[in-house]
This record gives sequence, structure tokens and C-alpha cells, in this order.
Amino acid sequence: MHKSPQDILQQYWGYASFRGSQEKIITTVLEQKDVLALLPTSGGKSVCYQVPALLQEGICIVVSPLIALIEDQVNSLKEKGIKALALTGGISFEEVNNLLDNCVFGNYKFLYLSPERLQQDLVKERLLQMNVNLIAIDEAHCISQWGNDFRPAYQNCSVLRDIFPIVPVIALTATATKKVASDIVENLQFRDSLIIKDSFSRDNITYKVIWTEDKLYQLKQLCKDSNNSAIVYVRTRRLAEQISNYLNTNGFSTTFFHGGVPKKDKKTLLTNWLKNKTKIIVATNAFGMGIDKPDVRLVVHYQIPDSIENYYQEAGRAGRDQQESSAVLILNKEDENQVKQQFLSVLPDVKFLKLLYNKLNNYFQISYGEDTQETFQLNFNNFCNTYKLKGMLTYNALKVLDQHSVLTLTENYNKQATVQFTATKPTLNQYLSTHHKLVPIIQTLLRTYGGIFEFPIKINTVLLSNKINIDENTILQALEKLQKDEIINYTAQNSDLEITFLVPREDDQTINSFSKKVKELQQVKVNNIEAMLQYINNDSICRNVQLLAYFGEKKKRCGKCDVCLSKGPSTNSSIIDLVSTEIITKLKSTNLSSRELIQLLPYKQEVVLETLQSLLEDQKIDINTQNKYTLQ
Repeated sequence: MHKSPQDILQQYWGYASFRGSQEKIITTVLEQKDVLALLPTSGGKSVCYQVPALLQEGICIVVSPLIALIEDQVNSLKEKGIKALALTGGISFEEVNNLLDNCVFGNYKFLYLSPERLQQDLVKERLLQMNVNLIAIDEAHCISQWGNDFRPAYQNCSVLRDIFPIVPVIALTATATKKVASDIVENLQFRDSLIIKDSFSRDNITYKVIWTEDKLYQLKQLCKDSNNSAIVYVRTRRLAEQISNYLNTNGFSTTFFHGGVPKKDKKTLLTNWLKNKTKIIVATNAFGMGIDKPDVRLVVHYQIPDSIENYYQEAGRAGRDQQESSAVLILNKEDENQVKQQFLSVLPDVKFLKLLYNKLNNYFQISYGEDTQETFQLNFNNFCNTYKLKGMLTYNALKVLDQHSVLTLTENYNKQATVQFTATKPTLNQYLSTHHKLVPIIQTLLRTYGGIFEFPIKINTVLLSNKINIDENTILQALEKLQKDEIINYTAQNSDLEITFLVPREDDQTINSFSKKVKELQQVKVNNIEAMLQYINNDSICRNVQLLAYFGEKKKRCGKCDVCLSKGPSTNSSIIDLVSTEIITKLKSTNLSSRELIQLLPYKQEVVLETLQSLLEDQKIDINTQNKYTLQ
């Protein structure tokens, strides 16, 4: 019996009908046409390629950027009884070979892989042996150099079109401006530039910007008012741990989540949050992609994001079950200076790129015109220290050189120096009383790195050296002694980066070949920050209207963001109508007092009270003997 897309949806997902443009996208794919699907966060992107792949003979190749995202998708498919596997990092050549064999002969329906895998000859050769029915490029905005998450390796996705010229391609993303969408279509060599777009509007989310001098107190109040799951976004690991500790101290069930948490602990922390054993998770901005938790009622940004795209995607992790939720930015004026300092002051210009390229060649003693194609080990801190270069600026410049194929940059995280204190605090205090010379180093470690008793923490020995004005070699010797005396576990580093030069050394001429593009990309970053700052400072246009206008959509005022509410209900009858509808809905379930309604509804107290007065005058509600409102 021939099955329809609706049959597959019902069989595996338990839904009777599709949402938004899902059916239109699926029909287009089944007609063997290429399509770029622009759907909002929680818009059901994965269904758009999984359903047509299941309806056809063969296997679907899915390119995805994050291991967590891949693992989540594969596990979800396996739970539905669908054969799927992934080529993630840390897999031996033999295991990769066996997994690819399974795809060729084992009747698998989905193969998930990272874009970096497409550079491997073994993978490309074995793909040719597969009966591929569809190519899906998830998070496709990573292809575009104008996007907020540009990944050079993602441009390798075009090799799939070369290998399978007649297999349809579906690209999917929740954040793409017109320029980014155009870049995706061009890179993937679409045969027809078909773009299907749902509105990015999330009407169930109330967007707010709160200016305050006491951000921690405001955060505490927001968490207190929210009875459901919450995410708090910060930019640094240290701040994630500090805020988590603060909320725990104030009686909230909270944990933190960032790249420095060991893999075995990440799974436990995440599971506890997903199962609501932990109410609040404080995380750096990589958290959330691929994690489908429907009942998040509050997303707080404690610092300013670097782009509207990132903010909208992260805020969109609230209310995936379509229930009323809030996305709040808590800010003070100092945050504006910090975001400019963090993102704009570390953008490398052409002049700095030329300086860095010259220093790299000198550091590794490469002569003018020499073409080495050799891989060098680079201790990043030593290099920066040698030439008195700013760390973040230098790192960003290395990434630019990597993007433009001047060199390849490999980050050996497993080789970086880590420290974890293993001695108990009483033992440590006793040790400090007899090793006075080590006191400044130990105290600085404890003050600089949160969680250093609980986890192995990556440390920056140059930073420590600068903080306490002690030679780096002295610090390294001290760490070795602390390890020997069983005070810490210390893993030393020989290098934390590997660099392979890809072109002959030609100094300025090497950089000149792409200098114009560097300037353009710099301007994109500047524009992103400026757009974000305009959003937070614009208190005259509805938040929802501003956000959707950025993505080229027109929208009426939402009536419930901080901007709309500041206008006052007396000047906008639509707000009264909106709140009236919600009050009546609440009263259909139970009688409620004005205080209870104010707590339940995302509106200011005066708005709710004026609406109640209006409903009383219209004889739509009444007050009972317990001073609770009832329906007439």
C-alpha cells in the first residue's frame, strides 16, 4: 500500500496534520526539486526532510554542525524504530569504515555527518556506493560568510551536489536574511531558486528589555515569578557558574552548562533539566541547539548577544509548546560598552592580519617564497607573549587566515593545560601555611577559575603570570610541584594549536588577495552589533515589530512587550481587548482574585486592573463574596 506524507507523520510522530509550510516543503522535495526552507525556531524543520526520506527508497544524507544536535536527532529516530547512524568525532578509521558499510548494505534511512567529514576521501568514495534519495543541509546559514555562524567547512556541502547532481537538496534554517538566503542557494547550486518561508513570528513569546542597576535582583525576581523551566544565557563560563551559585543560594533549583563541563557530567546535568528535576539552567550561548524542551517558560539574556539572529534563535527556545512564555534582556548601560569591547575591539583589520602573518612566518622561520605545506605546533600563549599580541584579537585573526585558506588551524583542546584541586580545603589550608611562596599562585587560581574543585578547568598561564607578576616558567614549575604534592591534578600542554601553511610566503601580497572581503566581513560584524544595540535602545516601536522587520516581515504591535505596555492601555483599546480575552479564558477554569490574575498574566498591574474594571462595566464578569472574579 502506497503511503502518503500524512500517513508517515501519523505513524512516527502521532500528528494528524502538518504545521505551517511543512506539507508544501515535503511535496516540493518529493517532486525532486531543491528547496530552502526558512522556518522559525520550533517550526519543525527536521520533519521536512525526515518524512520525504522515509517515503522513498534509499538513504538521506544529513549535514549538521553540532555533535549534540546530531546525537539528539539520531536517538530520536532510533526511538521511533527508524534506522539512523552518525559519523561523529573520535571514531577510528576502522569504525568509520564499518559504519559506512552499514549505510551501503544495512538498509539505513539516515546518515548524519559533520561538514568536516565531507573532506575525507573515504567518506566521499563510500557515499558514491549509496542509494541516496535526499540531501539535507541543517542550520544552512552556516554556509554564508554573511551569516552570524559562518563555518568555512560548511561551504564543502557543495561537494554533495557534485557527487549527486540529480538528487534533490533541502537546506533548512531558522535565521536567514535575504543576503544569507541568496548565498545558501548559490553555494548549493540549486537548480531552481525555490525558497519557502514561514513567518518567524512567535506570538506566544513576550519580548522585554529591562534596564536595571541591580541585575542579579531582577533575575531573582524573574525566576521567582516563573513556575516552569528557564534558561539564563551568559557569555562566559565563569559567569555561568557564578549566577548558578547565586540562584542556588537564593533557593532556586539551578545548574550551569558550558564547554568546560566534562562530557559525563553534561549528560546528567542536561537530563535533570530536561526532566524538570532542575528548574533553571545557566548556560553559555552554544547551549540549546537541537534540544527540544517544550515547556521553557522563561529565557533570560543576562548580557547583550552579538546579533539579532543569535538573540532571536536563543529567545525562541521559550514556549515551544505554544504556551505563553517570556524572553527578557536584563541590562545596564555598562553592558553596551562591554559588548562593543568584546566583539568590536577584537575584529582584526587588514593591517593586523599582515602583521600577524609576518610574525607567524618569522616564528617558524619560514623564508620569503618558501612553500612548506608543513604542520607546526603552536603554543598560543607563548606566541602572543613573544610578540606582545592581544590574545582574542590574534585568535580571531588566525580564524580569518583559516577561512581564506592561507593556513589551516586545528585546535587541540585535549592538549591544553588543565587544573583540578584534589586536596580537601583543610588539607589545602595546612599546605598554604607551610608553602608561603605558593600562596599567591594558589589564591589567584582559586579566584580566577570557578568550579576548579569540581572539574578539570582549562587555565591560561600567561594570564596568571600577568595577574601576579610572576614569570610563566615559575608558575609552570609551581603547578608541577602542586601535582607532585597531590594538591592538584595538572595536565600540561605542549601546544594548543596546530598550523599548516597552505600557500608560499608572500607577506603583504598574500593578505591583499582577500583584503576587500575582510573589510566587508568586518562591516557585517559591526552592523550586527549596531542592529542589536538599536533594538535594545528603541523604546518607541514594539519589540516584536522590530525583530520581524529585521527578517523582512511586517507585523502589528503585539500589545504585551515592554514597549507596548509603556504606552498605557488607555491609548490602545486593542490591549484592553487582548487582556480581556485572556482574563475570560482564565476565569473559565476557575474563579480568581485580581492579585492572582496579575501573577498569571504577562501584563503590568495597572493594565490588568483597568481591564477588570472594563469587564465589570460591560457586565461580562462579577465579584463573589470571596473577592474573586467570576464569569457572568
